Amino acid sequence: MQELSESTKKLIAQYSLAQHDIKKSGAPTIHVDEVALKVAAFYEQIRTIVDWKEEHLMRRSAIIRKLKRRFFDLELNNFSETGDMAENLVLELIRGGLFPNDKIEESKINDVQKIINKYIYILKNNPENKMGKAGLNFYNWLIEVASCEIEETLAPSIKEMALIDYMFGQMKEKIKVSDKIFESRILKKEDVDIQIYIAICLALFKLDKPIISYNLIKYEYPKWQKADEQLISKVSENAFGIWLKIEKELINPLANKFYNICEKYDTPYLLMGDILSGSEDYSNAAENGKEISDPSVLENLIKDAYTKRLSTLKARISRAAIYSTISIFITKVLSLVLLEVLIEEAMGENLNILLLSVDVLIPTFLMFMIVTGIKRPSKKNLNIVMLETMKIAYKKGNNDIYEIKMSKKKGVVMRIILSLVYVFSAFITFGGIALILDHFKFPKTSIVIDIIFIAVILFAGTAVSKRAQELTMEEEKEDFLSFLSDVFFLPGQGLGRWISNKWKRYNAFTALFNALIDMPFSVFVEFLEKWRYFIKERKEEIR
Repeated sequence: MQELSESTKKLIAQYSLAQHDIKKSGAPTIHVDEVALKVAAFYEQIRTIVDWKEEHLMRRSAIIRKLKRRFFDLELNNFSETGDMAENLVLELIRGGLFPNDKIEESKINDVQKIINKYIYILKNNPENKMGKAGLNFYNWLIEVASCEIEETLAPSIKEMALIDYMFGQMKEKIKVSDKIFESRILKKEDVDIQIYIAICLALFKLDKPIISYNLIKYEYPKWQKADEQLISKVSENAFGIWLKIEKELINPLANKFYNICEKYDTPYLLMGDILSGSEDYSNAAENGKEISDPSVLENLIKDAYTKRLSTLKARISRAAIYSTISIFITKVLSLVLLEVLIEEAMGENLNILLLSVDVLIPTFLMFMIVTGIKRPSKKNLNIVMLETMKIAYKKGNNDIYEIKMSKKKGVVMRIILSLVYVFSAFITFGGIALILDHFKFPKTSIVIDIIFIAVILFAGTAVSKRAQELTMEEEKEDFLSFLSDVFFLPGQGLGRWISNKWKRYNAFTALFNALIDMPFSVFVEFLEKWRYFIKERKEEIR
């Protein structure tokens, strides 16, 4: 037997508490009509394809979409009527299958209404927003943060937050920052913990900016979820500054260095979470810490958790590849094909259906090649994972240290040379694609659009392949071929990332979808449910 570390004991207690809360029942729950639920849930599946994100982000994406629509309506009415906003929002979320039917307590509606009122107060009383200086980005950010709090209220992420805190507590002791970084003023000593926290949120659960922002607000203001009037007023006065500070922290020049360390060592923490979330029998045993105090038992549990996660990883990656590709086709490819058709029509040229088909097939084939080329972790990786998991579980004398160092400075001449090499490799990559397509008599507009397709797919495929490495802890061996692929594909990935980010901000297709389909459909589903209840009442009267 070995003694568990204090942080591991705390994690076990928090997981046991989470499972105890899940089992609690008896309070009245929210019910929506089953027919309306099936209709709305089908629509949400269609929306999943239109604006696909990581699976764990899809629910909040829907909350943001619906909350923005309601905030827009409130603004038109000068925030005069907010009384039933929470109830309508929660009912719509349950109808869409985003939260389970007959599981959420009715009291949660009042909690959600308090959250909505809190953020409306901030919008109305923030000085910069009053003067019109805050802008649309701040407005969107505030609604996104409100969506995070609403999601956490309806589906508390106790285990996820406990695992983040668990890794955070240990990584604070392991990550050391070079004094030269503090001397250069790239990072302040008081901001190191924040960078570690951000990196852990990204590494463990691939959280996005809104939820990280919300977590940082809770980190800064621990009582934010149950904030009184005084705290809400204080945050309201400084909300714009808080947003700017968080945005600055998210783009710190050293952020990637913190992330790379946390991403490499996140596997043991993920597996520890899987072990404690295992069977009901084990969770009862884990409550007193006796089972995993035995290294041989823990070793077998690590193997089981690793095997299960590895087996589900392939399915998740395939699903991510399919959904992201379909999403790209619908929101980007079809839009660009339509643009190509309009350009060809304007130039008086005949449309070539075969070439248009090839335009669509090229990205499909490219994504297929990227996904099929993803490597699984080797057997050696399991041994490394087991050793690291043992290290975090038990008390030990020595801590591993991971140092954040200054990047080596490059002279002006060297920077110019490296930039020229990068530009040259980009020219070779895009020029080669253009020459091949030109050889097969593709129109100039088609060549430009195909290059955009390929760049976006390269970026999406790279993101999917990185997710496939979430269990890999062994050092990746690079050969000459991988070096060459980096040299020539990196410019394409960079262009794809830029296009994807711009598309998120200026996605006319999604805006059109929201205006023409989303809002009318929501009204229709609400009417369908009320009509169903009306029919039931009339049937009850006929006795």
